[in-house]
Amino acid sequence: MKTWVNGQLLKFPDEPVISPLDHGMIVGDGVFETVQISRNEPFALTRHLDRLVRSAEGLGIGTPDVGAVREGVEATMDGQDIEFGRIRVTVTSGRGPLGSPRGSEGLTYVVISEPCHRPPDVSSVVTVPWPRNERGALSGLKTTSYAENALMVEHALARGASEAVMANTRGQLCEGTGSNIFYVVGERLLTPTLAAGPLAGVTRALVLEWCAGEIDVAEQDAPIEVLQTADEVILVGTTRNVQAIAKVDDRELPAPGPITQRVQAIWAREVMRGMDP
Repeated sequence: MKTWVNGQLLKFPDEPVISPLDHGMIVGDGVFETVQISRNEPFALTRHLDRLVRSAEGLGIGTPDVGAVREGVEATMDGQDIEFGRIRVTVTSGRGPLGSPRGSEGLTYVVISEPCHRPPDVSSVVTVPWPRNERGALSGLKTTSYAENALMVEHALARGASEAVMANTRGQLCEGTGSNIFYVVGERLLTPTLAAGPLAGVTRALVLEWCAGEIDVAEQDAPIEVLQTADEVILVGTTRNVQAIAKVDDRELPAPGPITQRVQAIWAREVMRGMDP
């Protein structure tokens, strides 16, 4: 693991350098991205940095210096041999008062790179009783205010699943805490629309783009109960890629099903064509 903060590569990855008054610490006032490392290269870095900018501007903390972030990525990956891993990019509004109003000292930048284990090809999920507010101030933004997601993940882990899946306030299927969800009905591959409140995932977008023309794929909203009748369920995300789901709550499904296998094959093929699609 290597850590870069505000232009400086740290000697130790957990060296204390962030002010206790940083608003990322005080009120979770920041945005972040997690980027996959594959064969010593970041995957889809440009798409992730574009979303980082959208999230920061949507949160109102300003426009991050993407060039500086790229320098941090290069600095933390230099000299490392990472077959599979992740890069965490965090940008906060910087030092501020103890209350909600922000300070004016500029943004804080943190980049961390580390190797990690690949997620299993097949996993399970549970639905949770807490909805995602598709009309909330943070809807569609990838912010550091993640306590709600942390609670949901712990709920899932306690029930033997790896991810929690939630509805929105209208009862429509929305997303996982750190993933987007697809499901199969007949021969159709479907995922909730962005209007339902999920994050506009990088992996989600690539699956939609790459599968178009080869699979009947569409964005379509449905009640969360669709997971109890769907033929296949798939999670997609930065480190999960395309992951088959064998169990939703107490319901078991064939995994990977035939459509899931086709999506996985398309994904594997397209990834080999370039690391920054």
